[in-house]
Amino acid sequence: MKKAVSSINLYNSGRPTPQSLAWIENSTGQKIDTDQIKSMPGGASSLVFEIPFTAESGQEALILRLFHNKEWLQQEPDLVRHESESLKRAAFSKIATPEFIDGDESGEFCGMPAVLMSKLPGEPLLNAADLDSWLDGMAQQLAGIHAVETTGFNFEYYSYNDALKLEKQLWSKLPAEWMRAFFVVAGVRPSAPLRFIHRDYHPANILWEENRITGVVDWVNACVGPAGVDVGHCRVNLAQSHGIATADEFLECYMRHAGPAFAYDPYWDLVSLTDILDGPPKVYSGWTALGMSGLSDELIRHRLDQYLLTLLERFDE
Repeated sequence: MKKAVSSINLYNSGRPTPQSLAWIENSTGQKIDTDQIKSMPGGASSLVFEIPFTAESGQEALILRLFHNKEWLQQEPDLVRHESESLKRAAFSKIATPEFIDGDESGEFCGMPAVLMSKLPGEPLLNAADLDSWLDGMAQQLAGIHAVETTGFNFEYYSYNDALKLEKQLWSKLPAEWMRAFFVVAGVRPSAPLRFIHRDYHPANILWEENRITGVVDWVNACVGPAGVDVGHCRVNLAQSHGIATADEFLECYMRHAGPAFAYDPYWDLVSLTDILDGPPKVYSGWTALGMSGLSDELIRHRLDQYLLTLLERFDE
């Protein structure tokens, strides 16, 4: 999950805007069967729909993403261009990614900014029977993303939170340790090679079919930055949803696939941890929408406290 953005919406409906459907028909030259449109689960900051589409090779589908969150658009008015450029750049990798088809940057045609892309096969897998293979597969895919050429890709990494402005975490049983983490993050950043990074890499954005990964989605945050940012973001998600041991195993898998090109630094884990803070932590709605159960706000907070301790211990080594 990316850092939460307050839900100030331009449009709040379980259906695409009528304007967006007309725009798709104009882009594809096909009439849309509106009865077959499906709302996609898991999206927390935009509306995502599966649109029926008949290609020459047979029945397929498209994905329509509508950026309806007013606050997010105010922060990043170029979201459509960002995602379109990210999809085009990711297509150079060996990783399966959606194909960019069309975009409405200003919302002139759809009523709000929109991206139209191909739909990949598969579904997110949040509870894998074979945990080791699941983690290894995700780590291998991430190493492949980081191998993509960065030249000419002009979106640069930045932190979501200013550590100097973060306040005492009153929900936590370890407020002093959190304040220490903020102090560390606000200090001098270690040097790290710049890579093409997904920026929101976690299990809900990875598709699986028959125990193999079929693609990686949600590229709107891709940028050029340290690989540790992607690794750390996935780890803090895994620490919440599956526990610290699982997050640590993912790190070991990634280091094995990335090889000597990646030098682990716990600083980027601490940055990723502090970046998700936006009030008392709670269960991510995207996980529950995808069928994950057994989590509670209390458990999430406990796991984050314990994860923080392990990161501070790594930093002290």
